[in-house]
Amino acid sequence: MVLPFILLLWAIKFFEIISGSHLMELGILPRTLRGVAGIFTGPLIHGDIFHLISNSLPLLLLGMLLFYFYHRIALEIFLWIYFVSGFWTWLLAREAWHIGASGLVYGIASFLFMSGIIRRNRQLMSVSGVILFLYGGIIYGMFPGMVDVNISWEAHLAGALTGVILAFLFRKTKVDAEQEESHDDDEDDRPDDEYFSSPEGTEDVEVHYSFKPDDRDIGN
Repeated sequence: MVLPFILLLWAIKFFEIISGSHLMELGILPRTLRGVAGIFTGPLIHGDIFHLISNSLPLLLLGMLLFYFYHRIALEIFLWIYFVSGFWTWLLAREAWHIGASGLVYGIASFLFMSGIIRRNRQLMSVSGVILFLYGGIIYGMFPGMVDVNISWEAHLAGALTGVILAFLFRKTKVDAEQEESHDDDEDDRPDDEYFSSPEGTEDVEVHYSFKPDDRDIGN
């Protein structure tokens, strides 16, 4: 799912370059009727190649983690982040064109981090640690004055809040990592005598001993 999505982003950018067109107006323009369409198309549009690269690499890594560890609900989480963060950006952001998939990046990162903390699963908490190590600094991108004026910190904040809320809402939805850990814990709790078997009955065994004296032991 993630790789085809990223390929779509690049295909759109190459179309812009080849055709010489600019698709900026497909972005989100908050609180306007024409900007509603941007909720659907805004994340697909990027300002330049560097903007696209900066979103593609983390989106690939985070998407792989999402679909590997949460593959049962991954697509649903992906779509919720995509549309809810876009809607909040349309509803609350400043009046400007908001484009790019960075809101999606922030949403997936915050979901992976918070979900592992909430679930208290060893594997999922290790994913939280990876997110904190690799992307802990992205928190600065969610506040005005800490990023360039041309960067949509509102989309970042909307994505991050969406991810946190989804981690809470889906906290009771079982994923494979939790089932595997539960199975391991059940095996560890088995009493020792379940790992061993003993015969229910014993058979009487008759043993015959014979002794043949050595010639050296015979007196003259």
